[in-house]
Amino acid sequence: MELQAKPNVGIAGATGAVGLEMLRVLEQRSFPAETVRVFASDRGEERRLRFRQHDLLVEPLTADALDGLDIVLFATSAELSRRYVPEVVRRGGIAVDNSREFRMVLAVPLIVPEVNAHALKEHRGIIANPNCSTIQMVQALRPLAERAGLKRVVAATYQSVSGTGLAAIEELEEQSTAVLSGGDASPDVYPKQIAFNCLPQIDVFDEMGDTREELKMIGETRKILELPGLPIAVTCVRVPVFRSHAIAVNVETERELGPDEARALLSGEPGIRVIDDPTEGIYPTQAETERTDETWVGRIRRDDSVQHGIWLWVVSDNLRKGAALNAVQIAERLIDADAR
Repeated sequence: MELQAKPNVGIAGATGAVGLEMLRVLEQRSFPAETVRVFASDRGEERRLRFRQHDLLVEPLTADALDGLDIVLFATSAELSRRYVPEVVRRGGIAVDNSREFRMVLAVPLIVPEVNAHALKEHRGIIANPNCSTIQMVQALRPLAERAGLKRVVAATYQSVSGTGLAAIEELEEQSTAVLSGGDASPDVYPKQIAFNCLPQIDVFDEMGDTREELKMIGETRKILELPGLPIAVTCVRVPVFRSHAIAVNVETERELGPDEARALLSGEPGIRVIDDPTEGIYPTQAETERTDETWVGRIRRDDSVQHGIWLWVVSDNLRKGAALNAVQIAERLIDADAR
């Protein structure tokens, strides 16, 4: 599938939290687009988005509107991606989809460029962007897997409300104001109050008691790392933070890998920033990683409860590397000659 050096680019779902971030990232990284068009499924009143000192009219998302686009970044629901992603391919374009719809489809590459860019060569017009928490976790796991092998991974996430969208951000703001004023915090977006609270539920439960978010992280991690039998256990928790996800990751490796070696290994990885001084209590937090592009790692320490165990604390802005930036990086790889 041939791509010109300066492709025509579209963003579907451009008025949501991820779509708006995609537009910012395209501008900040000086993405070499010939044209950029923005779409929303529910326009309401006419709206324009600022891009490179120009106003872009938000167009209604229809099949015919996708004509002439070389790359379309999707920040839509799974339902809308199911409907419109194939339309992009049918018209000769490439779709990079941020929804869950195509992630576990065998023929669709699930890509984190720093981890498995080689899989891009297998695309047939659709490329899936992984779950936000999956992206940051596999970035940290891949070098450990290559050096020492992975025997088991156990993770607990601390995920910000922006992962749910703009309505969830507003709900946290409104509930926080209400609670601090002595009022009631009525839930709407979430099943329970999120202000000053943690919810051990992200997405719906299955019959075994796991949530869809937990199952996504397990299946996607195995697919990206090409380790289909890797034992993984995950608990996903929504926390009252606006941006950035954090994950406590416990890794059992096949071979010995000490904390000092792990720090050195991760420090040399593109896209990873190690902030870790156990003697000074230095580690990354969600507040300081907002609007940054790196995946930050700290609290690297030995777990002596198993033969070869190590702990990691992994933090990243879920709207940047966890969604928009990763999608744009995929698009950048697509216009490189080697990825066509």
